[in-house]
Amino acid sequence: AVGITIITGYLGAGKSTLVNFILHAQHGKRIAVILNEFGDELGVERAMINEGESGALVEEWIELPNGCVCCNVKHSFVQALEQLTQRRDRCEHVLLETTGLANPGPVASTLWIDDQLESSVRLDAIVTVVDARNLQHQLDDREDAEAFLQLAHADVIILNKVDLVDECTLTDVKQRVAGINSIATVLEAVRCEVDLDVVLNRRAYATRDSINLRELERKHDANLHGQTVTTTSIEDDRPVILKKVDDWLGDILWEKKMEIYRMKAILHVHGAQEMHLLQAVRELYEILPGRLWRPAEKRQSKIVIIGN
Repeated sequence: AVGITIITGYLGAGKSTLVNFILHAQHGKRIAVILNEFGDELGVERAMINEGESGALVEEWIELPNGCVCCNVKHSFVQALEQLTQRRDRCEHVLLETTGLANPGPVASTLWIDDQLESSVRLDAIVTVVDARNLQHQLDDREDAEAFLQLAHADVIILNKVDLVDECTLTDVKQRVAGINSIATVLEAVRCEVDLDVVLNRRAYATRDSINLRELERKHDANLHGQTVTTTSIEDDRPVILKKVDDWLGDILWEKKMEIYRMKAILHVHGAQEMHLLQAVRELYEILPGRLWRPAEKRQSKIVIIGN
């Protein structure tokens, strides 16, 4: 399946810079970029039109010298993805650039379970680009929750423009980001020039691949409070009963409708010789058996919840 990476970020953070870097850098990857609209800053020229029935314009595709393609989506990104699945020889990965989309959560939920797309594509990760110089001001704006939501849903956070801040400010920014989302990978960048091998093919939504002990064993404070978003960590040595975990998840996600943006966990299940892996995105979740517990390994459940 072709992986899909959602790129989000606050206005002026550097999303277009990241897209521009991907479309023009000589990275040897065949990447398709789906944009809401073509901007002058991309510096690309129309090279090909893909026509639908009766000659109707479906999408506008642009072929680029480095092997990538670019697509202008005016209506349905699912329609564009369906077209891309027919061009697998042309692309290895898809980037969905979410101009004007404040909250990437609903798109992530759609891509995670969309039956239309079947198994031809898979949601790989959400990448949030932030402006290291202005992030704290954006987070302090109590009337605007966009910056919080974008950070809360992220699997990778690119701290862009780090050359414009001093070390003290950068440390403060990192601590602020960790207070909102402590399980995302954080990359520092200038002009969004990052190692694409770190950003792409993360398999963050493939439960068996995305949850590992090293990630959850990172030091999490019991409660890291952002302004409207909190990272909460729970650890317990007692074995859990899967039915009770299901009931608890159904209660907080569906009955009480708590705002859970992301949840990842390793579960020590009563009577099971393998660890179980939990992942939740908004109101959706799945629990799957993982590898066997090792003989000297401490068996315990670890849950990290990002929500409001």
